Amino acid sequence: MAELATIARPYAEALFKACPGDLEGTAGWLDQLASVAGSPQLLEFAANPKVPPEQVFELISGLLKQPLPDAGKNFLRAVIDNGRLAALPEVAIQFRALCNARSGAADAVIYSAFPIDDAALQEVGAALERRFARKLTTRVELDPSLIGGIRAVVGDEVLDTSVKARLEQMKAALTA
Repeated sequence: MAELATIARPYAEALFKACPGDLEGTAGWLDQLASVAGSPQLLEFAANPKVPPEQVFELISGLLKQPLPDAGKNFLRAVIDNGRLAALPEVAIQFRALCNARSGAADAVIYSAFPIDDAALQEVGAALERRFARKLTTRVELDPSLIGGIRAVVGDEVLDTSVKARLEQMKAALTA
């Protein structure tokens, strides 16, 4: 079977070209679809040959927080009809990458051992934008294994200022 990235690329590119006026809105409903489609139970249900595509469409539409626009409904039907539900999370990632490339921005995932309040997140975001020299869209994920500090991932670059990373550095220095 082809890799999901290979399968997802044409869908992301087609969606990007089809919705040039509302990329942020499209990214919003696409992220919702991706989170729903990431469920193994849903994929198992959709793979059942006795379940008609319209029933899968209705189930997914019913699980979304907001109703899909017409473009979203058409896109979802095309994905279901082509048996590509499993590729939806990768489609969302590639769509975001296309949006970021157009605007010169990047997504940043900030891993923290503890929740970060909005003021601190803005301060960290501004510091990371200076460090990586581009506009960033930040999102926080909790990772208690870091003990303290943060680890920021921007594309394939990582800035790790966590206590865990410093302990690993000390361990390497002591055993060298």
